[in-house]
Order: sequence, then C-alpha cells, then structure tokens
Amino acid sequence: MEVRALSEQQPFTTKDGSTIRSLLDLSNAPVEKQSLAEATIPAGGETERHWHRDSEEFYFILSGTGTMEIDGEEREVGEGDAILIPAGAWHQIRATHDLRFLCCCAPPYRHDDTFFE
Repeated sequence: MEVRALSEQQPFTTKDGSTIRSLLDLSNAPVEKQSLAEATIPAGGETERHWHRDSEEFYFILSGTGTMEIDGEEREVGEGDAILIPAGAWHQIRATHDLRFLCCCAPPYRHDDTFFE
C-alpha cells in the first residue's frame, strides 16, 4: 500500500514556474499511469505558458482565485473549480489571490514533457 502525507513532501519548482509538492508520482511511488501533486502560486504570480505532448491534466482549485488560459480562451477560476487541460493544449494559470490546487497528470508529470513558446 502506498500512502504519502502532504506534510512530508518537499516542495520544488517545475519547469513552468509553479511550486509543487508531489503526493504520488514517478519520484516517490510505483505509479504508471498518473501523478498527483499540490501546486501553489502566490498572488500576482503565474506559470509560464506551456504545453505537454503526452500528459492530460486536471487542476482542482482548493483555495484562491485566478485566471486560467487554455489555447487562448480565458476564464476566472476559484475554489471548487475543476479544470481539464487536454494533452497538446497551450495553457497558463495566473493567481489573483494565492492559489492552491491539485494537479493530476496522466501519464505522470515529467519535466521533459513540458514545452514552451
């Protein structure tokens, strides 16, 4: 059985500039088809616009507000919102107020599957 406590996971910065704590991913569990992490972005911060060739992502906003952009379409997002980011879609999230969200990637997140303009 694989169980990971969020409080025991060390934060790191991804290639897109968000700070995450991996709950279950290739670095800490025998996962094959997905990964789960908590991401945080301070008010006024944003990820760098990017896309993933392989990974489809779900974001689930735990707290805060921001603007989500996917392939040029923007929408305000906040606590309780679930967001689908298809593989191959350009995307970026900007924090209006401190954002904290879960990020699920399938297949699991990899730095080498993150591409920029």
